[in-house]
Amino acid sequence: MSASGDPLKLSSLKGKVTLITGASSGIGAGTSILFAQLGAVLALNGRDVENLKKVAKECADCGGGAEPLLVPGDLTDEDTVKRVAEEVISRFGRLDVLVNNAGILATGGICQSDLATYDRVMNINVRSVYQLTQLCVPHLIKTKGSIVNVSSVNGQRSSATALAYAMSKSAIDQFTRCVALELAPKQVRVNSVCPGTIFTEVHKRAGLDDEQYAAVLKACKTCHALGRAGEVDEVARSIAFLASDAASFITAVNLPVDGGRHAKSPTLLYK
Repeated sequence: MSASGDPLKLSSLKGKVTLITGASSGIGAGTSILFAQLGAVLALNGRDVENLKKVAKECADCGGGAEPLLVPGDLTDEDTVKRVAEEVISRFGRLDVLVNNAGILATGGICQSDLATYDRVMNINVRSVYQLTQLCVPHLIKTKGSIVNVSSVNGQRSSATALAYAMSKSAIDQFTRCVALELAPKQVRVNSVCPGTIFTEVHKRAGLDDEQYAAVLKACKTCHALGRAGEVDEVARSIAFLASDAASFITAVNLPVDGGRHAKSPTLLYK
């Protein structure tokens, strides 16, 4: 998919006011840059202000010079969420696309992780998505816009080593379907992407050292049917597709972008 030619109607994102959370790194940064290339009008949220400024500059450079609106802040704070929504509407007067990407990974199962970890993961991965979406919905109804949530294959495939994270992404998948059904009569589409292992810093931010991260990437050769980890732009293109008119008859979908990992079962060896 590319901005030029655009047989899949990704050009329909041109001029669309788009709020992307978690835009200072990883999938959020890649999605922001792609949307800029496609001509979207951007509002970017992230906690790392310096990184957010760098992403904004890259968006401006590849998006014809249009400077994104920066609405930084921690979305676990209710007042910050309200401010983000208010500033977007105050600046642009409308909202066409909401990309709920902000999230964190935490490792550990029921024997290793504590309630503080559970609360931290659920607050950013689920509660903030619930609140921000609720605040944005009235504006999305006016524009018959779309929502794309960033979930994970871990919402569909169980994990013994990332319990709170897997629970949070399973919640996002159900949230996506429920809100999609509620908003369908208003012509607002709601979908999610469910990435597998993607080359980002999320694993290291969760505390994995270089050796552990290398083991994760090595495991991708067998747990992903395509035999590799994914790239940020592969997820970004899927988000752009779902947000665009190319997906005009798609809603309530949790789209795996995982190299086939969601379909794989452990290999059985028969003698």
